[in-house]
Formats: sequence, structure tokens, C-alpha cells
Amino acid sequence: MTITPIKTRIFLENENLEKFIDEYIPAVQENTIIVITSKIVALSEGRTYDDDSEEARETLIRQESEWMLKTKYVWLTLKDGMLAASAGIDASNANGKLILLPKNSFQTAKQIRDALRKKYSLTNLGVLITDSRLLPLRAGALAYAIGYAGFRGVRDNRVKPDIFGRELLYSQTDVADGLASSAVICMGEGAEQIPLCIITDPPVEWTDDPIDPNELRIPPEDDLYRPFFENLPD
Repeated sequence: MTITPIKTRIFLENENLEKFIDEYIPAVQENTIIVITSKIVALSEGRTYDDDSEEARETLIRQESEWMLKTKYVWLTLKDGMLAASAGIDASNANGKLILLPKNSFQTAKQIRDALRKKYSLTNLGVLITDSRLLPLRAGALAYAIGYAGFRGVRDNRVKPDIFGRELLYSQTDVADGLASSAVICMGEGAEQIPLCIITDPPVEWTDDPIDPNELRIPPEDDLYRPFFENLPD
């Protein structure tokens, strides 16, 4: 697997995303995943807000969240079935504005994939849209997949044997988030100006089937760590 970050100019609000990708990735090969940061997807959709006040942030977070809780540093929220700080609303690299998450990253990933497949007559092509999250009890951010198309996001290892023949009962591999984190390590999250990336020959299961946005989600009541956090001392 090879990861190639693509340095670009600054992406402008309401700019055409597909033309921007064509500008910096003029040719696409078979067995490739195009990685796109959620920020430029949101900018292409005009998903910005001019008011950066605390009151405006809280109003937006309430609008964008399925659940929210005030914590020491941020609002902890449930957004599109995932935990996120402040519903993913971000002021970094926003030129004084707030940038929300895209409307429907799975739909956008499919649209871009369909256009590129048609243009380059490709079979195995994926598109992956990323955002950053904090991992509980770990320093530093990791990238997550918030939308993807063209490959399976989870690899099911259950009922397969381990190296000693023991059957695996619960093991699944989070392919989509693993690829997202690998790409964003190369792309950066500051002033690098690398909103695009190419992953060549990734170890994925390619598919033309529509991706279920719930493929990687689990209900909060089934989360492995929920009992631990519920019983932490104040």
C-alpha cells in the first residue's frame, strides 16, 4: 500500500469539488482510493457560519447533534452515530468562520466515485472522506471515515481461526477508519494544505454495492466501554 499526499492551493467556499479534484489528480489508476478531508467537502456545500460566538456555537451544536453533554473542554456530542467534540463543528483553517460537517458524506463519496469511474473507465476505485476525532484516554487526534464508497469499511474475522486454530468470536477490522488515519498522518491537520491523498493498492474488499452508512456503527448500549465510563468516580 502506498500513500501519496497531494498539496493544493486553498480551497474556496462554494467551489466545485469535482473540478478541484480533477485539477490536482489528473489521472486515476485502478485499485486506488481517493481520500478527501471533510472540510473541503463542507466548504463545497457552503456549510459555514459567520458567527463564531459561544452562543452561536451552542445553537449550531444543538442543531447538528443527536445528543450532547457539556464537558470540561467542549460539548461531547453524538453526530451521525459517532462521538464527536462539538458535533464536528470546527474553526480551524476556516478564515474566521465555523465549518460544519458535510450534509451526507456517503452520498458525496458515491457521487465522486461514480464520476471518476466513468471518466477513467475503472473497476476498483474507492473514495474516502475523513474527519478527526479524539480517542478516549489517549492524547492526540486520529482520523475517522465519515463517508466512503467502493470498498467494504469493515472486515469480518469472526469464525475464522487464529494462528493456533482457535476460532475468533468477536474480531472485526475497522478498515475505513484505519485507512483514514493512515492517510491523515501524511496529510496533516494544520497549515500543510494537503486536503487530498491517493492510496494505491490498499488491502480492501472492493465493491460496487451501495455502502450501508451503519456498517461501522454500534448502538451506545452495546459499546464495550460504556459500563466502564458509567462507573467512573466523579
